[in-house]
Amino acid sequence: MTRTTAKVVAVTGASSGIGEATARRLAADGHRVFLGARRTDRLAALTEEINAAGGTAAYRPLDVTDAASVRDFVSGARTRFGRLDVLVNNAGVMPLSPLDALRTDEWDRMIDVNLRGVLHGIAAALPLMREQEGGGHLVNVASVGAYEVSPTAAVYCATKFAVRAISEGLRQESGGRVRVTLVSPGVTESELADGISDPVARSAMAAYRAVALPASAVADAIGYAVAQPREVDVNEIVVRPVGSAQ
Repeated sequence: MTRTTAKVVAVTGASSGIGEATARRLAADGHRVFLGARRTDRLAALTEEINAAGGTAAYRPLDVTDAASVRDFVSGARTRFGRLDVLVNNAGVMPLSPLDALRTDEWDRMIDVNLRGVLHGIAAALPLMREQEGGGHLVNVASVGAYEVSPTAAVYCATKFAVRAISEGLRQESGGRVRVTLVSPGVTESELADGISDPVARSAMAAYRAVALPASAVADAIGYAVAQPREVDVNEIVVRPVGSAQ
């Protein structure tokens, strides 16, 4: 990758799973990556590893449920690297449960992280990208749950349907200044299912997740969208493991 095509990319939820794999892939492609998550020990180790391998990375603590934290994260990327070309809204949680379990605290957590977190990212990055030369690119990570609903996943899917709708609305409103990509992975190897406390949902997920993508496959899809020339806007990518029925 040449200097003229290298970009500054901020990634939320970069301490594990798809976010970590995306940071590695984009750094290997020559982009400068700015990483955010709550687990700063993991961010520090990942940043050190990327820099030691010849890439360029920095990090900042981030809580996507806090609008001020997201604003500080986005401004931190610009301060560190002079601009922000791409924001990957990746942070997400998935504490599934049947609706009649009434785990309202978990519903609120999914809405706060999966939906409000994306909106906070858009609100922080969009004004900057509209102002700077060359515009910008927002990549929102959703799920196949943005296209279908399954038992125990109603609220999770609702947040992902919403991210899909917001992404399409933003694309239509962007006027060509900001590219918008929705990446929707199928079952992916990650820590996402570790937060499921409901025994019914946990049991169902054990079978559902038997066939899974490596996180690097989703990172490759994000890398593809980011690498496209300015006049090409990759709007939606759905990535599933071979053999998956969902």
